[in-house]
Amino acid sequence: MAGNFKALLGEFTAAVEKGDGQRFAQVFTEDGVYDDVFYGEFKGRPAIAEMLEGLFHRDGENFVWHMLEPVDDGETGYARWLFSYDCKLPHIQGRRIFMDGVGLFKLRDGLIARYEDAARTAELMCQLGMPGDKRERVVGKMLQKQMAHPGWADHPSG
Repeated sequence: MAGNFKALLGEFTAAVEKGDGQRFAQVFTEDGVYDDVFYGEFKGRPAIAEMLEGLFHRDGENFVWHMLEPVDDGETGYARWLFSYDCKLPHIQGRRIFMDGVGLFKLRDGLIARYEDAARTAELMCQLGMPGDKRERVVGKMLQKQMAHPGWADHPSG
């Protein structure tokens, strides 16, 4: 897969759709990180495999994930994505959930060293029927993470 970002993305999405944690973990470096917008950060292949099988496929099934318009320079990659699944959460079991966003990839030796989502989360929280107080907590955590980026030091505060 070295040097072929499109093929790497194909393996990434195929493993997610099949729920194959070991296969999914193999597209990451040994110390790779998967930073999910809701589940949080998972470091290392065993944790990434467990996240896929123990969280993604615990809470959903019938996954479809398409990566669109991939671009990379060998070290950094981006791809817009469309993702859907049938929810297993008791209060909305069976409802089809739709998400879109962008994947941010740091690449090393043809593998993913770090993956991070930038997703339309408000739309997702509405589909999941998330109560207002929980939505506020989730968005608050997202804001804290956003504002922790060192690049904000060059922006005036108000």
